[in-house]
Amino acid sequence: MIVAIVGPTGVGKTKMSVELAKKYNAIIINCDAVQIYKGLDIGSAKVTEEEKEGIPHYLFDIKEVDEEYSIYNYQQDVRKLLEEHKDQNIILVGGTGLYLKAALYNYKLDYESSNNDYSNLSDEELYQKVLEKDPNTKIHPNNRVRLERFLNKTNTDIPEPIKLYNHIIIGLTTDRENLYNRINKRVDVMVENGLIEEVKSFYDKDIRTKPLMGGIGYKELYEYFDGKVSLEVALDNIKKNSRHYAKRQYTFFNNQLDVKWFNVDFNDFNNTIKDVENYIDLEEEYDRS
Repeated sequence: MIVAIVGPTGVGKTKMSVELAKKYNAIIINCDAVQIYKGLDIGSAKVTEEEKEGIPHYLFDIKEVDEEYSIYNYQQDVRKLLEEHKDQNIILVGGTGLYLKAALYNYKLDYESSNNDYSNLSDEELYQKVLEKDPNTKIHPNNRVRLERFLNKTNTDIPEPIKLYNHIIIGLTTDRENLYNRINKRVDVMVENGLIEEVKSFYDKDIRTKPLMGGIGYKELYEYFDGKVSLEVALDNIKKNSRHYAKRQYTFFNNQLDVKWFNVDFNDFNNTIKDVENYIDLEEEYDRS
C-alpha cells in the first residue's frame, strides 16, 4: 500500500505520516524538495529524530546544500525505494507536488523545444503563464529570459497521466484564515527555534546555491544579511511568501493530482487521524473486493 500525505505547511503532515506509519507498519519517504538537503532543518520544518518515533525515514538529509539534485534524481531515487520496499506499506509525505507526480505517474522529464514569440507579453503576463504550467516554479517574475525559455519547453508528458503505482493521496487542509494564521505563527516559532542562526551559518560560508537562494525562509534572510531589507521586513516576507506558496500548492494538488481532502481538527488531531485511517481502510477493502 502506498499513501501520500500532502498539503500546505503547518497542517500536520509530519504527525499524520508517523501515526499512519505506526498503524500500518510502514516506512516514510520524503516528498519535499528542501528537506532533501542537510542542515536545512528549521526553515523546512524537517521531521526531528524525536518526531520519527523510530519509524524508518528515507530521502531526508541525503545531499549537501552545494550538491546538485534535480527532480530527475528524485524520481530515480524514490522509484528505487518503491521497488525495494514493494512488499511493505509506504507513506510519502511532503508538499512538493511535482515530486509526487514524478514519483507515482508516468511523468517524463525529456523536453522538446519550441520557439514561440512572447515579445508582446509583459513580464507579469509571462509569469502568470508559467504559473499555469508549473504552480511551484522557482523562476523569478522578472527573469524574462528564463520565463520564455521555460514556456518554450514542450513537455512530452502524456496529457492524461497514468498511475504507475496503486496509491491513495490524502490532503490535509483548513480554512484560509486559520491556515494563514498558522503559517504566520509557524514562522515566529521557527525564529524562536533558531531559524536566523541556521541561515546565518550558511551565509557566513558564502554558500549561495539554489536551495538557499530559492527556499522560503532562506532567501528572505539572505536579503537581510545582505543589508537589503530589515529583519522585520525579511520575516514579513517569509510569511507572505509562505502564504503565496500555499495557494500555489492548492492549485497544483487540485488540478494535477487526485487528492482526498480532510479538514484538520486542530483541537483534537486524533479525530483527523481516525477519519484518514477509516478512509484508507475502506479504500483498501474496496481494492481487495
